[in-house]
Amino acid sequence: MFHIQFRQPLIYLFVTLAIAGALLSLLLSDRLVNELANEERRKMEIWALATESMASNDEVDMSLVLTILESNNTIPVILYDKGTGRLIPRNIKLPEEDMEVFLQNKTEEFGRRHNPIVLDEMNQLLYYDDSHTLKQLQIYPYVELLVIALFIGLAFFALNRTQRAEQNKVWAGLSKETAHQLGTPVSSLMGWVEYLRMKGVDSCLLSEIDKDITRLQVIAERFSKIGSTPDLTNADLREVITGSLSYLEKRVSGEVIFRTLLPEQPVITLLNESLFGWVIENMAKNGVDAMQGKGTMMFAITEKGNRVILDVSDTGRGIHKSKFKTIFTPGYTTKERGWGLGLSLVKRIVEVSHGGKIFVKRSELGKGTTFRIELSKNLKT
Repeated sequence: MFHIQFRQPLIYLFVTLAIAGALLSLLLSDRLVNELANEERRKMEIWALATESMASNDEVDMSLVLTILESNNTIPVILYDKGTGRLIPRNIKLPEEDMEVFLQNKTEEFGRRHNPIVLDEMNQLLYYDDSHTLKQLQIYPYVELLVIALFIGLAFFALNRTQRAEQNKVWAGLSKETAHQLGTPVSSLMGWVEYLRMKGVDSCLLSEIDKDITRLQVIAERFSKIGSTPDLTNADLREVITGSLSYLEKRVSGEVIFRTLLPEQPVITLLNESLFGWVIENMAKNGVDAMQGKGTMMFAITEKGNRVILDVSDTGRGIHKSKFKTIFTPGYTTKERGWGLGLSLVKRIVEVSHGGKIFVKRSELGKGTTFRIELSKNLKT
């Protein structure tokens, strides 16, 4: 995990630099836009003076005036004559029909963007719009921000995918190694049981030892399946729940009551019974810990269309709303002794191995919590 931890500061540094660069670019672009807008305003004022000069009787250099008037081929303008009400456009593409209405709308639009320039001697108003170049510059910073935001999003997405891939490798490696390590003592215990049986040791005692050995074999099998694609078969979810709870009832406090609310008909869905039994056991143990060994747990199944819903409720201490997602994070635990892998393992089995969902449906501090597991039927034929 070292290279992931080393990579994270680089990602955050990249994001910080990208945001700083975007803000700097936005400020510079805004400054450039304002300067260009002021420049275009000055050009329009000069253009207005040249227009007035054409109409005056004063001796002026007409070639210079004409040059000024002809120089404007980028800024859309409309001259409004107050006396006649006439609108004279320039650098505007006109429609073939409803020209007067079009120009009236354009005049109002230009007036909202810029204060018109008054031509007193001609009793006219000059309305103008931003040039195409200025409009592009106004949009550019936001396009740049969007591109940077996409890069930041991709960076976090890549980091998240890398972390998940690394976690998957750790899960798979740890699980398979655990299964391998369990294999040797289990085989040895089986041999010792046979030896004790030949020595005439109490059969009831050996039967209980056999049960625990079988249990260890199941645990080793479960660990061996983590990190690989498990085989899913049509199974009755009711039987998986009752089978897991019957094992746990004898191994938890007598003050813990397990209750079930199950349909009378079989609830068939695609499951790996061994792994999903582990889910039920972990959920039950989590609830027992939350109730501190005293309370009631309820396992209720409902069906909605192609979905099977399992609600697991306890009467424990509850979970703060801010922790609804955190509790599924590997390493998160409220117990003094614990690795914080139970609910994380449950989430992995439900979502990765079975394509389902698990989340906290509701929780109230001091009263209890309800987890919801959703599975798709999608039965094999």
